[in-house]
Amino acid sequence: MAPTSEILTAERILEATEEVLRRHGPAKATVVDVARALGVSHGSVYRHFRTKAALREAVTKRWLDRTSGELSGIAAADRDPEARLRDWLAALFAAKRRKAGDDPELFATYTVLTGENGTAVSEHIADLTAQLARVIRAGMESGSFTAPDPEATARAVFQATARFHDPGYAREWREEGVEADFEAVVDLLVRGLRA
Repeated sequence: MAPTSEILTAERILEATEEVLRRHGPAKATVVDVARALGVSHGSVYRHFRTKAALREAVTKRWLDRTSGELSGIAAADRDPEARLRDWLAALFAAKRRKAGDDPELFATYTVLTGENGTAVSEHIADLTAQLARVIRAGMESGSFTAPDPEATARAVFQATARFHDPGYAREWREEGVEADFEAVVDLLVRGLRA
């Protein structure tokens, strides 16, 4: 094992885990592989993450949080709610497409990991729908949108746009005409919110 002069942090472990997952895939990646990549013993990794499952959940949460972080600024912006909603949905679609297209091996790995980590996924979806609810509430307050319940409406908008962010549809994101389909769905939703 190569000696390391850097302090071992949870963040360094997560970065190394991501690289190991990219290289070996979720079925073959081990904590020993992560430790080897860091030049430490596997016990050092276990001091930060008590189990392999905890490590995999943390790396999944970190991956999902990147998308949430990208979107939170749009949701919080002080501007026209309709434009914010359109931009937020477009940014979500773009982020998911980018992840699937730029690093398909890692995207496939995370698709497996998100299936294992229901808590991380549930928290991610709750965060995203809360961001949507914030935008919809702002639209209601400005008179741009009419909705009886911003939280329920946010869940409905999220579910109605699943084709453009649910990893199960990733193959369709490269198809010709997907952008036009996305715009048509968003236009329909916005018209419905204005009613």
